[in-house]
Amino acid sequence: MNKKKNWYDYLWLASLLYLILGFFNILFAWLGLLCFLIPLGISAVKGNKTYCNHYCGRGQLLDLLGNKLKLSRKKDIPAFIRSRGFRYGFLIFFLIMFGNMLFTTYLVFSDAGSLKQAVQLLWTFKLPWHFAYHGTIAADWVAQFAFGFYSVMLTSTVLGIITMVLYKPRSWCVYCPMGTMTQQICKLKDKSS
Repeated sequence: MNKKKNWYDYLWLASLLYLILGFFNILFAWLGLLCFLIPLGISAVKGNKTYCNHYCGRGQLLDLLGNKLKLSRKKDIPAFIRSRGFRYGFLIFFLIMFGNMLFTTYLVFSDAGSLKQAVQLLWTFKLPWHFAYHGTIAADWVAQFAFGFYSVMLTSTVLGIITMVLYKPRSWCVYCPMGTMTQQICKLKDKSS
């Protein structure tokens, strides 16, 4: 018996569309802020991880690739990745990289730096992405933020795909920085009630 699909069961299309649009026009990367603000808002207001469990398009995409397309080995994720130390360590690393991206944007905004039309994959490899921006629509700092944010979103998707292939489909969810932050917000909200 097939369970009835809800509208949010198709949010994996939004994740896929986001990556495609950012390939053609980097300014679409700003839409990724929704993937940051909505989960934090839901966990702050409702005190639960509804976003992670129902609305996360990336989680759905990984589930589709791993289960439906059978690209996952479906092995248990190693205990060290599930550990509190790894999850919070990865969150701190992620926030430092996010802060670096904001600082680079600030340098361009303040004319102390110039626009770098590159996407940085895995925080290391610079991929030329000049074809995705032609400098006619927005200020350079707006484009710089978009290049940086797209780098973050592409990197986290690549990490998700790697862990999906090696382990269970939604293994990324175990150490996803947004999941770790929303979980902490839920704990704080629960303590304050």
